[in-house]
Order: sequence, then C-alpha cells, then structure tokens
Amino acid sequence: MNDTKRKKQTDLSKDRQFQKFVEKARELETDESEEAFDRVLKKVVKSPPPKDKPKAAAK
Repeated sequence: MNDTKRKKQTDLSKDRQFQKFVEKARELETDESEEAFDRVLKKVVKSPPPKDKPKAAAK
C-alpha cells in the first residue's frame, strides 16, 4: 500500500472518530461551558475509587 492511500485511510478513520464524538456530544446535550463539560463527563466516565495505594516498583 502506498503512503498516499495509507494517509487517506488514516484521515477517513480520524473523520469517522470525530463524527462519533460529535454525535455523542449532541446526544448528551453538551455545550462549551466548563461546568456543563464536567457534568457530562461525570455521566460518561465513572471509575471506582482506588482500593489501595500502588505498590512501589521492585528494584
């Protein structure tokens, strides 16, 4: 595969990813304010608190 064709495929992949992001943002009714972003981010990303402190790497 030549470099031009590979670049086009990469660009198309990035375009698709961007479109999915835009669709999800619309679905979640986001806007550009920091408060709204934080509120929506909490809906999308929920992670449990860490159970323990990470162990130091063995030397």
